[in-house]
Amino acid sequence: MRLLNIFAMTAPLLGADVHAEIAKLPLPKSCSGVPKMRYQYTVNAAWTVMKIAGSLKQVRTIIWDTEGNMLVQQNTRGISVHTFGADGCINSTNMLISGGGLNHGLDLTPDGKTLYASSETTLYSWAYDPLTRKVSNQKTIVKGMSTGVHSSRAVKVVPGQPNLVLLQVGSNSNFDMAAQEPSTGRACIKVFDTNNVPSGGYNYNTQGEMFGYGLRNEIGFVPDPNGVFWGVENSGDDFIRTENGQRKDIHTNNPAEKLNNLGDPRTVRSAWYGYPTCFSVWDPSPFTNGLKTGQHFVTAPNSSYNDATCNGKAIAPRLTFQAHSAPIWNTFDDEAKNMYITFHGSWNRQPSTGFKVVQVPFTRLADGSYDPVAPADSRTGYTDIFSAPNPGSCTANGLTQSNCFRLTAASWDPAGRGLFVGSDNSAEGEIYILSPKS
Repeated sequence: MRLLNIFAMTAPLLGADVHAEIAKLPLPKSCSGVPKMRYQYTVNAAWTVMKIAGSLKQVRTIIWDTEGNMLVQQNTRGISVHTFGADGCINSTNMLISGGGLNHGLDLTPDGKTLYASSETTLYSWAYDPLTRKVSNQKTIVKGMSTGVHSSRAVKVVPGQPNLVLLQVGSNSNFDMAAQEPSTGRACIKVFDTNNVPSGGYNYNTQGEMFGYGLRNEIGFVPDPNGVFWGVENSGDDFIRTENGQRKDIHTNNPAEKLNNLGDPRTVRSAWYGYPTCFSVWDPSPFTNGLKTGQHFVTAPNSSYNDATCNGKAIAPRLTFQAHSAPIWNTFDDEAKNMYITFHGSWNRQPSTGFKVVQVPFTRLADGSYDPVAPADSRTGYTDIFSAPNPGSCTANGLTQSNCFRLTAASWDPAGRGLFVGSDNSAEGEIYILSPKS
């Protein structure tokens, strides 16, 4: 399959006004029957927060249909659909799809008629009716994804070419050295043409086209208004740097988590971002060769493969974040003036970090492209807007057990109430609305 030959490169970006007719709803102060906030929190003075839903199971992804209904991927439980009343609160909840091992990926085509969702091994599609809130005609689109350490499979429809679907698989270990070969189908994002699905579905490893690889776990990615995708990447753990025969423990503050400009999937192919040999600096202090935040390094530089090799070959992140913050999802506001990123929180850093939502200011450049305001070597290019009051005291026993919320989903509300954010703490799945006071 050679998708590039069939692209309409100048096709308009679909879906920009898909929610234009959705009625605006008020921001409620509270909603009857919703349990109180389960965990302590701090909210930026310019924002308010309220809990809109609770008693869910491991909320991972939130999307909206063309009628303004909220669809929620609940890990292993399935996909629920929620309608809202005139007061802005949820007035009905039903399971749209139950079970099936669905665990993270969820998206709709811009016309709202085709739903995609993923398990660890398989991507499915359904015909979806937003008026009746029912699905039919389940199909297997992609199968054969590798199982391993990272089980989440993010999926996104390409808005300007909605027959194209992006599907992600993470690495199989901390240092998945085999993943440097694209044929492994790991640590990458691939593109699949849903107009030409073979009988039984595509095989992930051998079919589709490679969008980007060397992405350790690009668990969230979204398009800007131009159709350029931006992804957040979870980097590695327990790093030792061996330099000039000396071993130095750098794991507390390195390697950085990443914000990657992935490009336009209608034109970009086989872009390489460095993993499993090149990683990004967060804290430059352990490095003796003048590396800056955001630049690449290797764990054991030598004369034939070193930091300079990586910085010459691998695509650098556009911004970086504190090591072990674990960014899970990202989204833009309506005009792409800001990106919002949820940090799941660290499980093996002392003290813990993450457990928050941050706002990354963006700007539109003279050539019409979108870009973060902060320079690539900045460590202050974002603002905390919602967080655990003492993240250093947050525990993370396994992926979802914690004494703090574990933030996941992020989705801007088409009805105007604010940013919907999910938590997948196994004690209670919750959804909050963060709303700017202005």
